[in-house]
Amino acid sequence: MTKKQKKMLIRIIVAAVLMILLHFIPVNGVLRFICYMVPYFVVGYDILKKAGKGILNKQVFDENFLMAVATIGAIIVAIMGEGDYTEAIAVMLFYQIGELFQSYAVGKSRRNISELMDIRPDYANIENDGALEQVDPDEVEIGSIIVVNPGEKVPIDGIIVEGSTALNTSALTGESVPVDVTVGSEVISGSINMTGVIKLQTTKDFGESTVSKILELVENASSKKSRSENFISRFAKIYTPAVCYSALALAIIPPLVRMLVLDVEPMWIDWIYRALTFLVISCPCALVISIPLSFFAGIGGASREGVLIKGSNYLEALASTKYVVFDKTGTMTKGVFEVQGVHHSNLEDSELIELAACAESYSSHPISKSLLAAYGKTPDIKRVTDVKEISGHGVTASVDGKQVACGNSKLMKSLGISYRDCSHAGTIIHVAVDGEYMGHILIADVIKENAGSAIKALKNAGVKKTVMLTGDSKTVADSVAKELAIDEVYSELLPADKVSKVEKLIEAKAEKEKLVFVGDGINDAPVLSRADIGIAMGALGSDAAIEAADIVLMDDDPLKISKAIKIARKCIRIVYENIYFAIGIKLLCLLLGALGIANMWLAIFADVGVMVIAVLNAIRALMVKKL
Repeated sequence: MTKKQKKMLIRIIVAAVLMILLHFIPVNGVLRFICYMVPYFVVGYDILKKAGKGILNKQVFDENFLMAVATIGAIIVAIMGEGDYTEAIAVMLFYQIGELFQSYAVGKSRRNISELMDIRPDYANIENDGALEQVDPDEVEIGSIIVVNPGEKVPIDGIIVEGSTALNTSALTGESVPVDVTVGSEVISGSINMTGVIKLQTTKDFGESTVSKILELVENASSKKSRSENFISRFAKIYTPAVCYSALALAIIPPLVRMLVLDVEPMWIDWIYRALTFLVISCPCALVISIPLSFFAGIGGASREGVLIKGSNYLEALASTKYVVFDKTGTMTKGVFEVQGVHHSNLEDSELIELAACAESYSSHPISKSLLAAYGKTPDIKRVTDVKEISGHGVTASVDGKQVACGNSKLMKSLGISYRDCSHAGTIIHVAVDGEYMGHILIADVIKENAGSAIKALKNAGVKKTVMLTGDSKTVADSVAKELAIDEVYSELLPADKVSKVEKLIEAKAEKEKLVFVGDGINDAPVLSRADIGIAMGALGSDAAIEAADIVLMDDDPLKISKAIKIARKCIRIVYENIYFAIGIKLLCLLLGALGIANMWLAIFADVGVMVIAVLNAIRALMVKKL
């Protein structure tokens, strides 16, 4: 509990104890009035103060005004001998209990956001004359060397130049397993160094680093309201004045009709009491508080799972997702090429890979790096001479005095060497030695472990169609789509072609159905922006992803997409439950109050009781672990 909440709790307890004691103490007249005003002002002075400020600022109609008018009216009725002071105190008392409960619930849901906000670093360590100096991260320039000790937060994105350690990235990704890093590893700000001392060379300014981008995203999330929240805001602005005027009419018109038309006793006190009861019942707290709280809790619960949602409007849209479109490389695949196999080899597999790695040892091409990785050693460059790299074809080189040709089918054709095609999808590296074909090596992008499970989970979540867009070849694209059971695939697309395909898919779907595009955020910014909802995954280090996407997955696990959809649907379900429940109970109690059946105690339930139930229901949106 905060200091403010503890103070309110003390006020509530003091007022409740005084009210109960006064019930057993026989006091009458002015002394009775004075005694009962003590607990009334103890628990309600701030409500009266806010109501007064609202009147002065010409913003009259809010819940504070309703509570003030209703309780002051109840006191006047009690002074006239027709009511009880206890009712006025009880209205204030239970209203404040509801407010305290709501404040605590908001604090609980806010803790998930607060935990995320704890990733903000306080300082960066710079070495100065052999000693560490703590400086503001804003003062550290790109290319500076900073030191991160065990237990400290990484303040700025960088590359490790000395040391190795394990990093806790749970606050960023929701993943509890530490990540091992060493020299050459890229490290993102907001991670916590767990074991060893490391030195980083910074690659970004603090303002452009991952931690700053994420914090900015979270801080601005509440400003983007959903249609439901905007509806409730507009509803409250119309509803509150309407019920105030209705209560005034209820207090005046029936007595006048009784007196002037029916010529019977007007019963002013009875109708004023009904009007006051009507006011207490009508307070829209349950809706005004629980709806934004539901969205806030949903965003908080999602952030705990490593899903950053930029606003409740995106959370609401995500609940209506029926089409999910994926980029391939970096989204459904790792974007890392690896040797998948050696086929038709006249040598041992390891010998063929060794020859290819040696021939490619001078090249910086991604394919060459894949071959070197498969070889697992650093080739002895003394063995390699007369290297010629032929653009678009491959490489020829002398390895241990043998003429080695390593490349695609074009290279084999140009050298007049017969080769064998491969039936597998991927990049084929043919190898020939002294003009004789020795076999080929299959290199392919690796499909992510959970990619297939992610597609199944989306189907189970009610997604109508999954689509994959890629600039890769048709053979590779079809192979990946078939393995993952994706419904449609479009290959050999330029970035502009991807936008066109997404636009066609948007035009073909129903208006209420939403289309999600999932990309790695580096070259997919135009498509992320064009889709109904753009999701950037595995994009912790990508500024483009955080800027262009509506939702950012803090790791590269595609299973998080279906989880995000389930979180959104649960949140929207809770929102509508609260709307129907609150409005239904209010209307029933308003009718009973107008007919004189409901008293002030029922009014208290209709206001505070409904609010407490709605808030309890709203914080269920935090519970997302088992979705």
